[in-house]
Amino acid sequence: MKGLAVSLLGLWLVPLVALAQQPVDFNTITSVTVSGGTVEITGSKKADFNSFTMTDPPRLVIDVSGAVFKDVPEELPVGNGTVTGIRTQAYGTESSSIARILIGYEREVETDIQASGNKLVVKVLGGGGNAAVAQLTPAEGQGAPAQGTAAANTQAGSNAQDAARAAASDREAQEKAVKAAADAARAEREAQEKAAAEAAARAKADADAERKRQEEAQAAAKRQDEERRASEQAAAAERKRQEEEAQAAAKRAEDERRASAQAAADQKRQREEDAKAAADEKRAAAQAAAEEKRAAAQAAAEERQASAKTAAEQKRAAAQAAAEAKRQKDEERQAAAQARREEQQSAREAAAEAKRQRAAEARERREQAVAARESRARPSQGSAASTSRESGGGAVSLRRKTMTQIGFQQQPDSSRVFVRTNEPVRYTVNGSGNQVVLELENTRVVESNNTLPLDTHFFPSAVSRVEAFSNAGQSVRVVIQLKQGVRYETRQEGGLITLDFPRPGR
Repeated sequence: MKGLAVSLLGLWLVPLVALAQQPVDFNTITSVTVSGGTVEITGSKKADFNSFTMTDPPRLVIDVSGAVFKDVPEELPVGNGTVTGIRTQAYGTESSSIARILIGYEREVETDIQASGNKLVVKVLGGGGNAAVAQLTPAEGQGAPAQGTAAANTQAGSNAQDAARAAASDREAQEKAVKAAADAARAEREAQEKAAAEAAARAKADADAERKRQEEAQAAAKRQDEERRASEQAAAAERKRQEEEAQAAAKRAEDERRASAQAAADQKRQREEDAKAAADEKRAAAQAAAEEKRAAAQAAAEERQASAKTAAEQKRAAAQAAAEAKRQKDEERQAAAQARREEQQSAREAAAEAKRQRAAEARERREQAVAARESRARPSQGSAASTSRESGGGAVSLRRKTMTQIGFQQQPDSSRVFVRTNEPVRYTVNGSGNQVVLELENTRVVESNNTLPLDTHFFPSAVSRVEAFSNAGQSVRVVIQLKQGVRYETRQEGGLITLDFPRPGR
């Protein structure tokens, strides 16, 4: 059998071959197919393989070196009358892998293994047990028709007993042929086993020789190591002696250096003490100069601080005045909107009061004439220190007025308290001591914010506080507290009444 040309020696040598080879990339076996008695093994490159047979049951083992399986099942049942089944297994290491394919047969067969490119083709030859069995069925089939033909052609001279004897003779011949083939296969296996035993013995002898060589090499290495350690110990002793001598010399040099350093240190300490005394004198003089400089700097800093404080107060006052002006503008816009709403309401009410208003206006004209005569007879300025009473308002309607804003402004030469209404109102001003009272007749306060007090004592102004009070919705009293009694001017332009107080010292 050609497939058995590689004996059991291959089984012993496969692990050594596998360990010796370290392929860059593995031969990847992707399929194992069976067609009758033919098995095809397909890989990614040409296979490097060994093979051997096994008995009971009959098997053929193929080991492919440097190979792995991919998508190949571990077990493939066949049972086609020749091949019973196929098993696969991979073993080895990461650097060396062996793919084993085991093919089971129904009976002892002779195989032929051919490498074709990246395929291995295993064929069953006709000289084995399979061929004998294969020949057995056609022989029986041919015997029966021959017997039938003979019976048809020689109906008088042949019979069934002669045909049976001929068939038995053929079976005996076939059995002898099968036995001869089995004896030949057994002899070949025995030869292979003997060769394998001899190869194993040679391998053992080689291993013993290698072990002996390694033991001798280890003994030589041990001797060299002992000699090296002895040499190192001698060198260490010499180094130690030299180090001790060097340490003694260094100690002597260190003593001399320390004595010299002590003398130098004494001299240096004396110089440092002299320098310290001079430094103390210099530091005392510098400290006195620094004290004078610090006093001058502190005086300058206090002066700058006072100036900065004054500038900050002025800046704060300017910022507050700007904020107040902005608030006044916002309130004026709100007051204008409120006035428009109230005018619309008043217009609706005016239609119903037209007749009564004409009569009231005639009465008011008479009162205005009287007020004009009184105004011409009285000076325009009043004194907060007196108890004078001043009235104003000119021609006004009988409608209920609304105070929309109260505020405080710093003018270049005076401080101004102003009151805005939705339309001109009649008013009176009373001054008594450090208080001035402005009373708005027939006027109400709608927004509660307008009754909050204005604290103005931190401004450079005669005005200390301004606060509005509502008298049951019939009138509004604006009370102005002064830091000191000063003269003031009162003016009304439309819905704006202003009271200007000169700044103290002007």
